[in-house]
Amino acid sequence: MTLERLKKAERVIGIKQVTKAINKDQALCVFIGTDADGRVIDPIRSLCDEKTIPVEAAYTMGELGKACSIEVGAAAVAILR
Repeated sequence: MTLERLKKAERVIGIKQVTKAINKDQALCVFIGTDADGRVIDPIRSLCDEKTIPVEAAYTMGELGKACSIEVGAAAVAILR
């Protein structure tokens, strides 16, 4: 998945919202910031592995935040079904 797809898709932003979306089987794909803290991201990675949700970790938190039109970085973003 690319940032262009992320910009146009229905999505949720942030660790708590992404975790909720994964648990409710609403997440189609999860983007994780390459510079996000491992202790924050590792639980999301594990959850995605359990639920076989693809994880894209090719962009920084700043790039994810910009793609989501927010002024701060985003550690995690999920595209919704």
